[in-house]
Amino acid sequence: MIPDTTNARAKTRIVVLISGSGSNLQAFIDARDNRQLDADLVAVISNRPEATGLERAARAGITSRVIDHQAYPQRLDFDRTLAAAVADYKPDLVILAGFMRILSAEFVDRFSGRMLNIHPSLLPKYPGLNTHQRALDAGDNEAGTTVHFVTSQLDGGPPIVQGAVPIISGDSAADIAARVLGVEHVIFPMAAQWYCEGRLSMQDGATLLDGEVLAPTGRTFEA
Repeated sequence: MIPDTTNARAKTRIVVLISGSGSNLQAFIDARDNRQLDADLVAVISNRPEATGLERAARAGITSRVIDHQAYPQRLDFDRTLAAAVADYKPDLVILAGFMRILSAEFVDRFSGRMLNIHPSLLPKYPGLNTHQRALDAGDNEAGTTVHFVTSQLDGGPPIVQGAVPIISGDSAADIAARVLGVEHVIFPMAAQWYCEGRLSMQDGATLLDGEVLAPTGRTFEA
């Protein structure tokens, strides 16, 4: 008997942008392989040809592509080339997994509402760089990470989910980063799966999950 697939839902097509080692990319690959992420990872694109995350993509059988930002003296030319490359794969969702470029408003607008990033702080605290050292310098007792929708405001898109870790006496920024990374690898694919299930959206500058507007800091992840 041939199964009826009339109402079968096509898998969400995801393009992942990377710049470095691709540890969050690996978390997506593992989640896909463990059936915790019901999606097709259709392409990985790096702005750095030496990014070791490209090796992870190759091992996982994912199409990869390099668009070297250094070949584009004008930032907007790079963004337009990158946007065209992403669009070639007809993504439903774009994931910024350690993609170390500030994207233009033109790029962001093209994929508005279907692009997620992860930032290593409990936003709105510490947008930008050196987040863990800034948390240490401020005397915070916890640090963390935030998955958020991408908007043209740097690290300013509406949060989806946050995960916190304690700051322990004697911690260095590297100690905190290692602890936070473990949380990142859980909550980033989880948020993407919510999107794949049709539960997650961005509307009027806010995050909606299961039809409800989330708090300004998103949902709290409890390990």
